[in-house]
Amino acid sequence: MADHRNSDVVIIGGGVIGSAIAYFLAANPAGPGTITVIERDPSYEKASTPRSAGGIRQQFSNPENIEIGLFGHHFVTHLAEYLSVDGECPDPGFREGGYLFLAGPDGLEVLGQNHEEQTRHGCEIDLLDLVSLEKQFPWLNLDGIAGAAFGRRGEGWIDPNTLMQAFKRKARSLGVLYLEGEVIALEHNYRRIAAVILGDGQRIAAGTVVNAAGANAGKVAALAGVALPVSPRKRNVFVFDCREPLDPAVPLLIDPTGVYVRPESGGYICGVSPPADQDQDGDTNDIDVDYHWFEEVVWPTLAHRIPAFETIKLSGAWAGYYDYNSVDQNGIVGAHPALANFYFANGFSGHGLQQAPAVGRAMAELLISGAFKTIDLSRLCFERFESGALVLERNIV
Repeated sequence: MADHRNSDVVIIGGGVIGSAIAYFLAANPAGPGTITVIERDPSYEKASTPRSAGGIRQQFSNPENIEIGLFGHHFVTHLAEYLSVDGECPDPGFREGGYLFLAGPDGLEVLGQNHEEQTRHGCEIDLLDLVSLEKQFPWLNLDGIAGAAFGRRGEGWIDPNTLMQAFKRKARSLGVLYLEGEVIALEHNYRRIAAVILGDGQRIAAGTVVNAAGANAGKVAALAGVALPVSPRKRNVFVFDCREPLDPAVPLLIDPTGVYVRPESGGYICGVSPPADQDQDGDTNDIDVDYHWFEEVVWPTLAHRIPAFETIKLSGAWAGYYDYNSVDQNGIVGAHPALANFYFANGFSGHGLQQAPAVGRAMAELLISGAFKTIDLSRLCFERFESGALVLERNIV
C-alpha cells in the first residue's frame, strides 16, 4: 500500500541548494509548518556539491551574481551565527587565497568593465598591469597576458561537503524532514502540482514544490511538462603535486584559456571546461575521469603559464556534474508562470555551492512573502527564456 503524506513545501533535491532553501525556510518564524526534502542519494556519493572545487568569489559580470557572492563570503565567514546546532558548528575551512583572472589583449576591456561593476558593489578587487603582476606573482609567465584582476579580500575556497552537511544538519534540527527517494512523477491538478510521487510508491501532497535537483533538474521539470534548459555537464578535477615551492602562494588562478588551478592540501587541483562543441549532456551515473583533458589541455597550459609546473606529478582526480544552463549560464530562481506552486532553483552552472546561501535566503523570502527582499533576483526568472531578456554571465569558469 502506498504511503501518503502531506507537506506544506516539498523540495526535490537535498544537495547544498535544496538544503539551503530548507534551512532558511525553517529558520524563519513565518515559514511553513512542514518542509520535506527528497534526496535520491543520501550518501551524496555522486552528488555535485562534494565534487566541486569549493570556490567563493565576487568576480562576476552581472550585479545579481556579485551581490550573491558578497553574501556567500559573509555567510561562510560567519557560519556559526547561522548553522550552529547545540552550540557547535563545523568549520568549512575558508581559505582567503583570492581569485586571479588573467586576461589577454582581447579580454582586457571586459575585465575592466567587470571590475567597474564589482567596485560599485563594494568588492575589493585589484586591477593589475604587467608590472604589478610580475612583482606580485614572480613565478608567472606573462606571455600573452595584458593584465589581471585579483580578489584582494573576500575570495577563496572552502570544503564543499562541510558546508552542505552543515546546512542539512541545521535544517533537520529545525524540523525539516529528509526522505530518501527518487521522484518519478508530479501529479497535476489544473494549474498546480498536487503531489510528488516517489519510486517506492509514496505520494506526498504538496502545497508548494521546489525543483532543486541540481544536474537532474531538467528531468524533474519534464515531469511537470516544463522544458527547462538545464542538463548535466561533466567536469573533471585533477590533483597534482609540485616539488618547487611557490612564493607567494598560488591563488585560484584562471588562465585566458579557461584552465584553472588552486592549492589544495599541500598540492594543487586544476581543471578546464570543454569548448562548446565538445561539451555534451552527460549521464550523472558516469563519474569516470576523462584524463585526456589533463594530458592534452590542462598540464600543457599550466606548464606554460607557471614554469614550475613543468615537472608536476598527477596524484589523483575525480569527476562531477554542473547543472548547466545552456542558454545564459545563470541561475533560474523563482516561480513557473503557469504552474502556481512550482518553483525553480536551478542552472547555476558550477556556482551552486557559493551561491547557495543567497539563493536559499532569496527562495525563502519569495515563498514566505511573495517577493525578494534582500537581493532582487527577479531577472533570473524562468520567463526570461521566452521574452529574450537573458542575463549573460561573462565570468564562467
